[in-house]
Amino acid sequence: MHVSWWVWAALMLVVAAMLAVDLFLHRDNHVVGFREAAIWSGVWIAAGLLFGLVLWAWQGGDVAGTYYAGYLIEKALSIDNVFVFALIFTHFAVPDAYQHKVLFWGVISALLLRLAFIFVGAGLLETFFWTAYVFGAFLVYTGYRMAFGHSGQSPPDRNPVVRLTRRVVPTDPAYHGDRFFTRINGKRVATLLFVVLVAIEATDLIFAIDSVAAILAITTSTFIVWSANAFAVLGLRSLYFCLAGLLRRFVHLHYGLAVLLAFAGVKLILSETPVGKLPIPLTLGVIVVTITVSIVWSLRSTREAGRVSSSSAE
Repeated sequence: MHVSWWVWAALMLVVAAMLAVDLFLHRDNHVVGFREAAIWSGVWIAAGLLFGLVLWAWQGGDVAGTYYAGYLIEKALSIDNVFVFALIFTHFAVPDAYQHKVLFWGVISALLLRLAFIFVGAGLLETFFWTAYVFGAFLVYTGYRMAFGHSGQSPPDRNPVVRLTRRVVPTDPAYHGDRFFTRINGKRVATLLFVVLVAIEATDLIFAIDSVAAILAITTSTFIVWSANAFAVLGLRSLYFCLAGLLRRFVHLHYGLAVLLAFAGVKLILSETPVGKLPIPLTLGVIVVTITVSIVWSLRSTREAGRVSSSSAE
């Protein structure tokens, strides 16, 4: 799929405009409530779906279907980001009013990271056929780790990047409003909020590798891959504030995400065999069914557990 430079420029302007609107509306660092988060989640999801319709009118159903498959898998994987964000914010006791600012700048870095990984990954896949086997094996292994080692999350302050930041950058172990840097005794130092931002970006680096590899299993079109990533990541902040209070109920979701990663890995490997690329309708079906089953399974399990605990309390 050949895309002119002005189309890329138009997409970048749309993304930049959305970020600017979001920053302007949250310039007062107010606490984001569920209602506001739900409305904005609807706006971001509508924007992502609308872009797919634009692709449908411009390039046809096959391209639009490929975009929707990529968008869905990125949206599903972003839920795992939310789990980690909640862990980081809880660990560092980040005030609710400052969480949106951290996520906003985290999203910008996520977009830039994914853009770099997409061009590198797509270039490798198109240049060296054996790269598909490497990426595919990596995704299958990542899916295995997610399914059987999901509970082993290490504390955010043990992250090597966070520890290195604290050693290299003079840091005050306290919050100073919404500032990332401040002056103490005439010396410029980083605040604890900056450490939280580093923790968010360091963990998103790992998620970026997983998500980009997964969507490259669907298509190597850099325009489709990045647009799907961009629209999925843009709604990440609102998704966090929507789901933060419900995360404890998604107890089996990581199994569904693990299946999606493993499926993407197998799909990528098969693309370089006589089997070839799997049909997009099949890919969309697997993504939708897997996400639906894992969410319904989680909600049913936690509902039954809640009934047991309430009856035992009586």
